[in-house]
Amino acid sequence: MYEILRDCPAPAKLNLFLHIVGRRPNGYHELQTVFQLIDWADTLHFERRSDARIVHTNPLPGVPPETDLTVRAARLLQEHCGVHFGVDIAIEKRLPAGGGIGGGSSDAATTLLALNRMWQLDLPRAELQTLALKLGADVPFFVFGRNAFAEGLGEELYAVDLPQRHFLVVNPRVHVATDKIFRDPLLTRDTKIVTMAFFLEHASKNLLETDEIFRNDMQAAVTREYAEVAAVIDWFRTFTMARMTGSGASVFAVFDTKAEAEAACKRLPERWLGQVTTSLAEHPMFGFA
Repeated sequence: MYEILRDCPAPAKLNLFLHIVGRRPNGYHELQTVFQLIDWADTLHFERRSDARIVHTNPLPGVPPETDLTVRAARLLQEHCGVHFGVDIAIEKRLPAGGGIGGGSSDAATTLLALNRMWQLDLPRAELQTLALKLGADVPFFVFGRNAFAEGLGEELYAVDLPQRHFLVVNPRVHVATDKIFRDPLLTRDTKIVTMAFFLEHASKNLLETDEIFRNDMQAAVTREYAEVAAVIDWFRTFTMARMTGSGASVFAVFDTKAEAEAACKRLPERWLGQVTTSLAEHPMFGFA
């Protein structure tokens, strides 16, 4: 029985492209994207409790513990399996909130994976993914644990092998209101569907150079509303191509070497947060399901 699990990583993701291909009658948007795991991560620590309480020991400022995705994930798993144990959860937070890199979703997925081991539940990955969707559209991907071509709301996942890449991810320290962007009347909602085979034909190339095929359909709406996001993209344009990830606000560029990414990061204006990061082939906790 695992009573303590420390140093559990919750890696970020990048959307190498993000297409909105339709809209459901309930208002949800149909997407196509490719999720790329990267080695920039939060770190979570778990300690089993015997009293069934779920306790976030260092809640984020302004985030009530009961609304935190890690607490919600733990309680969801506890109720689903009838678990009598509880857990103390602590997070070393590195990933910026509202950055389009999946920080909160990844924390929730790591919680599901860690407690699946700590509480000896042995739930299969598919069952954890079904639970994860109740927490948010990106959470199933992190439980899935492989780089993926995704469709539907982002929960229909197909593993893809991607070349190792180095990225500079820049966050302009603004929080994008995703719901507001999805309501934007000028948002593209009818991008032509691409097949996974078509994507894989281009996967070895720098996808940022193919905006006529692969792009982020939310980028135009976000840059209209958030001048700092537009400023980051303009800054990158002076020396390379860049693209927004998710619903923003983070923007990323691809580099041939880590040294080149680090050199670019040194040129970054001080008001922005920059992180040099490398792609991952799979989630570090893939074996927990």
